[in-house]
Amino acid sequence: MTTTAERTATSRRAQLKLVLILGGLSAFGPLSIDMYLPALPRMAADLHAADTTVQLTLSAFIAGLALGQLVLGPLSDALGRRRPLLVGLVLYVVGSVLCAVSPDAWLLVAARGVQSLGAAAGIVIARATVRDLFSGTAMTKFFSTLMLVSGLAPILAPLIGGQLLNWTSWRGVFVVLTAFGALLLAVVAFFFPEPSSNRSPARLGQVMRTYGRLALDRTFAGYALASGLLFASMFAYISGSSFALQGVYGLSPQAYSVVFGVNGVGIVLAGRLNGWLVGRIHERALLFSGLLLGVFGGVSTLVTALTRAPLALLLVALFLLVSSIGLVMPNTSSLALASHARSAGAASALLGVLQFVVGAAATPLVGLGGPGTAVPMAATMAGFALLALAAFLVLARPAQVVVSV
Repeated sequence: MTTTAERTATSRRAQLKLVLILGGLSAFGPLSIDMYLPALPRMAADLHAADTTVQLTLSAFIAGLALGQLVLGPLSDALGRRRPLLVGLVLYVVGSVLCAVSPDAWLLVAARGVQSLGAAAGIVIARATVRDLFSGTAMTKFFSTLMLVSGLAPILAPLIGGQLLNWTSWRGVFVVLTAFGALLLAVVAFFFPEPSSNRSPARLGQVMRTYGRLALDRTFAGYALASGLLFASMFAYISGSSFALQGVYGLSPQAYSVVFGVNGVGIVLAGRLNGWLVGRIHERALLFSGLLLGVFGGVSTLVTALTRAPLALLLVALFLLVSSIGLVMPNTSSLALASHARSAGAASALLGVLQFVVGAAATPLVGLGGPGTAVPMAATMAGFALLALAAFLVLARPAQVVVSV
């Protein structure tokens, strides 16, 4: 006879396995973006290409992430999660191999597009699978737990990429990404559950109607925009902080890597705190608190940049804004998906697309003031954080905030 302790241990092992699988799938995007960034100058030199051409490899990847999620999200609603995910992982592995062997920059851009479709499958289907398996507080707790795994990706990826370049070329970075994709493909093939039997048609007209219904759902739009706009603030930090902290404040590349990593730890810690508070405080209250923290961090960043305050104050402000992601993302994901069980793939796709599209729109704003100032980056961060809070307050329907004791 199985004891209660044995059943509990089995349940914990199963949940840990699920966290690692879905966390690995969620980390696809950050790993595939951040790990190869230190290699961009070498890639341009080796391929005899202009810097702007090589930077298109990043643009192609982000565009593929958006397009891939729009297609694969509703496809997984119709066909189940496993088959589109397996196809996506195969595409990721093939694309990574093509990246590693690309003889010129334009083939590398095309290969990154193929690779991004597979990464999109991991991101969108991981989020939809959580909605399949959980609901309510349990879903928010699981999203918070995922932050502990996926939140490590932006911390470790640049460090891993930089270290790989000490003993291999930029092609070696894509070899490592190929191995990561192949490992996840094997794990998904053997261990990934098919969580739901509820299926929606994959006809184009039905898919477009589903997207239209989601876009007109005021509550969903409020949560999705809050998530996407705060993510845009994070994008502004990612794209501008290296120039601001090194060029304006004089940090060395090594010191900047430490700052980047510490801020990443802030996301993980905030996600852990969110998981502990869920069930004690309503998700909407936690989301509101996270958005307020983001606004406070963004406005503080802008004030420190305008006044050229000491670096320590700027670092604290950046830490607060970046950490707010750990409170906002689990709650927006859970609240936005809560009422869309049958179309979780499509809803997950819209959430992801808004994050990357709005984030990409924020990136060019960072460089408007030239290389000698951090004000454009800080203003972009503060502006998008304020817009995220406004989207939540204006669009997301109010609900009673419940505090349990």
